[in-house]
Order: sequence, then structure tokens, then C-alpha cells
Amino acid sequence: MSEKNTLYNASNIEVLEGLEAVRKRPGMYIGSTDTYGLHHLVWEIVDNSIDEALNGYGNKITVTIHKDGSITIADEGRGIPCDIHKKTGLPAIQLLLTTLHSGGKFNSTVYKSSGGLHGVGSSVTNALSSYLEATSYKDGKIYNISFENGGKLKSPLKVLGETAKHGTTITFKPDPKIFKTTEFSYERISNHLQESAFLLKKVHFYLIDERDNKKDHFYYENGIKEFISELSEGKKPLGDEIYFEDEVEGVQIEIAFQYFYDTYSENIRSYVNNVRTIEGGTHEVGLKLGLTRAVNDYIDANDLGKNKIKLEGPDIREGIIAIISCRVPENILEFEGQTKAKLGSAIVQQLVNNFIYSKFTYYLNENKNFAVALVKKCQDSYEARIAARKAKEEARNKRNKSKNQIILSDKLTPAQSKDYKKNELFIVEGDSAGGTAKKGRDPRYQAILPLRGKPLNTDGLTIQKIMQNQEFATIVYTIGAGIGPDFDINDIHYDKIIIMTDADTDGAHIQTLLLTFFYNNMNELIKEGHVFVAVPPLYRVYKKSNGKNIEKYCFNDDDLEEAKKEIGPGYSVNRYKGLGEMSDKQLKYTTMDKEHRVLMKVCINDPLVCANKINILMGDNPEKRRMWLEEYVDFNEKDDFIKERE
Repeated sequence: MSEKNTLYNASNIEVLEGLEAVRKRPGMYIGSTDTYGLHHLVWEIVDNSIDEALNGYGNKITVTIHKDGSITIADEGRGIPCDIHKKTGLPAIQLLLTTLHSGGKFNSTVYKSSGGLHGVGSSVTNALSSYLEATSYKDGKIYNISFENGGKLKSPLKVLGETAKHGTTITFKPDPKIFKTTEFSYERISNHLQESAFLLKKVHFYLIDERDNKKDHFYYENGIKEFISELSEGKKPLGDEIYFEDEVEGVQIEIAFQYFYDTYSENIRSYVNNVRTIEGGTHEVGLKLGLTRAVNDYIDANDLGKNKIKLEGPDIREGIIAIISCRVPENILEFEGQTKAKLGSAIVQQLVNNFIYSKFTYYLNENKNFAVALVKKCQDSYEARIAARKAKEEARNKRNKSKNQIILSDKLTPAQSKDYKKNELFIVEGDSAGGTAKKGRDPRYQAILPLRGKPLNTDGLTIQKIMQNQEFATIVYTIGAGIGPDFDINDIHYDKIIIMTDADTDGAHIQTLLLTFFYNNMNELIKEGHVFVAVPPLYRVYKKSNGKNIEKYCFNDDDLEEAKKEIGPGYSVNRYKGLGEMSDKQLKYTTMDKEHRVLMKVCINDPLVCANKINILMGDNPEKRRMWLEEYVDFNEKDDFIKERE
């Protein structure tokens, strides 16, 4: 590790602007006020502790969820400075917790690298909390300060005593007036801390839940190499895990990857200074370019080419699980946009490209059996991609021959409009519900595709095998954008792909099978927000009063009890066990009409959670699946969905 500047006090704090309107517009700072935004408050404080550990200060971070709905994050870093900031006359800790864009992250002598301007995060967390207390163990003293009602000073900074400890402890309670829910998810926090532990090897992460006495401890000696093992559980490896690490021109580069026989999509996760770059960026581009160069040059050098074809990037990355983590110094750190979702530092692309090319070329030459097997897999991928492209072109040609030859399946009822930005495709469970949906749809913009029974489990299947299945071939042709490496989001024929199934275990299973297919083979559909799950009602409460029909649809048992009270004595209740039990008018009103329906947009908010769930639910380990279902059988919108009422 580079030489550290241990001096960290008020003189290192720079103020860019004051805290403004966070409570009025919380979405601008944390994305939303649902469960995603709620947990973002935790990440901001945890990331401060991670930045301390990242720069060599402390190797233990503890998160404790309390019974009263508050949460505590404690670290063993240097402690937040508590001396007086000369420009403002405030204690530095008060400045950090009440002023937007204040912090030591702007100063490269204090933090060589960090996840971003987390002075923003501390103050935003304070602004959106009904209570926040901070304790700093620094310079032999215990300092304490507390706030209430969105950052208003409750108890000024005071010294509680002396100590030999160092670090920071922050406890806060989210404001229920701001958030739709203030209940922390143990699973979500656990997975976030585990991901952080993989990225920050040899640092201990503890999670304690006082609500039900759950505990977890994450610690990894080999970091992202062990991350690969976690993500690939149950898969058949083509070779060993490959790991490279070095510092190049001040940028620390860590790359781990492995190829698999039974995985046909690519799974690349990229990070900068421990922040997930979900949109990739220059470091991810550099990795892809370097891998492609290394494999193609190895083929040329060893005369392994078929018909002198040049493999493309998707051919070489099929079946790979890879993680790239870069620590980029502040002086060259550049993100595209405000969300830090995409790295923009041009020099990092060149550094990573040359780094992985050199390291992987050497590895291939030293491991010839693996190299030959990899080349064959890549060439097979090329042939499959060409076959998929031909199938896509054939489907397009069929549609172009005649307007009367558009039907790809006798089950598909297409939309009349060719305005794809308005069109919706409902994938419906069963012929009965499909027939009802056809009668209740808006024929201009809504297409109906009923399924013949349960779809195939496509996890681990090749594209060729998937396309041999009539159900999925029809889905691919209907969406019109190809599959796998040949998928092009610009060619989709529907703005919304809506999965509409019965509200029972079979319906949940069908949803899982379809989402697994989209996640593995049309991932961009989910990333770009085109995949939804319809939410049909479970009950209808109704009665006739004064010659008028009064009815209310209910989506859960709480809704049912409220409806009973609202409608009053003499009510009747319909319990819908399936979509087919509703009339076409009822299905249209409750589940298909844009004015009244409820949709859940499928999102990938936490990639590790998503990958783990697919591995558990669709993998080959029934015992692990049974244990998970027993604990997490209550699927609802608080999981990886965003509820949208239109």
C-alpha cells in the first residue's frame, strides 16, 4: 500500500455548497423513497467506513439493526474530525453531517481513492432521518453529537470521556414521514456487505439483527477470486479461476474470471473504488478489448483458426463470469453523469486493455490444454451466434413477405399498431386466461401470447436448445430483437413485456422461469426497464345497494379487510384462484387497463442478490432451494421490484 497521510482534521474539509431541499426532493439524492432509497441511506454511511478501510484505516465494520427500526454502523477508522473548521466556525463533524458536498474526499492527500463524494451521503442520511447520533473516537477522546427531525441539532458536540479507541459509530432512524417503508431488509443488507467484503479482502464485515437475533460475518482472504466461486456455484468450469492483480501507473487493477461449459451468457461485474459501475465504462471496455486481442492472437500464433474467421468479443466472452475492480486515484477519476454508474477515465481503458492482454496471453501459453478448450468453445459460440442471426433474419423476412404471414404462432394475437413504443406484449398463463385476455385487451396496442403449460427451465441451456423449444422460439420471434449475443434492444417490437400469471405457486414458478430466460438471454430488456409482472387482484368484495352495484378489488388480505368495512354489511366476496375466473371486463379493468392496473417493473437493484436467487431457484441443489423457500416464501413488491400504478 502507498504511503499514508495520517493527518485528518478540520483543515482537510472543503465546503462546496450547503444542504438544500433534500427533504422536499429526496429522490434527487437517493433515487426513491421506497425500499431502494431506504437502504441507500445505509450504503452512504457504510461506504464512508469502507473508504477508511480502503485507504488502510481499520479492518472491521459492524452493522446492527435495532428493534426500534434504527440502525448502527461502526468502524475502526480514524474517526470523524471534531476540531473547529476555520471558515465556518463549526465543528468538522457537524459540518459533515449537515452540509451537502463537504468532506475529505475532495482532498487526495487524505483519501488516495474513494467511492465518491460521501460527504453528500452523511448529510443526506441525516436530512432524511428522524434521529441521528454520531460518536467519534479520535485523538484519545470520545466525541458525541446528535440531530433530530431531518438534521436539526439536538445535542451539540460534547466530549464524553477518554479512550484508546479510534473510529466512528453512527446510529440513525429513517423518517417515516419520508419513506413508504422503514423496515430494513436483512437479506438486502447482508448481500451488500458480502459484496463489499469480496471487494475489500481481509476486512471483517459483521451484521447483527436484534429483531430476530440473526448474525452474519463476512471475511475473504482472496477477495474477488472467492467472489467468482460464490457466483458460479453449481456450474461446470472449463478451467480454473484466473486472477491477476497489479498497480499500473497509480491505478490498482484486480481481475478475476472463469469460463464455464453450461453458461452461455456473459456475466461481467465492474467496480471502481468499491462502487458498482452498473453501466460499465472504460475499465470494462479495456477488459473486453484485452481478452479479445489475447484469444485471437493466440489462435493466429498457434494456427487454430477455422476458415480464417476472426472471433468477435461476444464469442470470446460467452460463458464467462468476470469481476474487474479498479482503484482509481482522485486526480484521474472521472464518472459519466451524477450516478457514478459508468467510468469515463480514458486512460484507464488503455491501462486495463494492455494489462489483461499481457497477463492472459502469458496464461494461455502456459496452460495449453485450457487454451485449446477455450478456443473451441469460442469457435462454437461464433457458429451459434451466426445461426441465431440467420434465424432472426429469416423471421424478419417472413414478416416482410406479406402482411398475412405475420403470425409466428397460432397462439399469438398481435397488436394492430406498428408504433412499437406504445405496444405491449402480455405473456399469459394458459389458454383459458389467454382467451379472456384477448377479449379484454386494447387490440390497438396490446398483444396476447398464451403459454402451453409451464415453460422450459433455460438456465444452463445453449441458445440452439432454447430455440428448439416452440414456446421460447415464439417469444424470441415475437419480441423481434434476437437472442443472446445477437440481441439488439433497438429492434424490440414492444415497449412493455408483461408476464401475467395466476396468483399461486404455479404462477410464481412460471414467472421465475420466464425471468430466468430474460435475465440470461435478453438482459438488456430488464436493464432498460421493459419487463413487468402484472398484479391481478386476489379478491372482489361487492354488494347491491339501492339498485346500484358496489364493488372493490383487493390485492391482499389487508385490502380485503378494509373493503369489507368500507362496503359494509351484506357484502359478498369472490376469491380469484386464477385469471380465467375473471370475466374479460374484470380482467381488463383490474389487470390490463392502464388507468387502473398495477404493474411491477422488474429491476436488478442488487446484482449479487439476483444472481444468487437464480442460482438457488433454478440450479441443481434442491436442498438449498428448499431452505431458501422456507425462509423467503413471501414474494412481494419489497423484493427486487418497483411497484408502478398507472
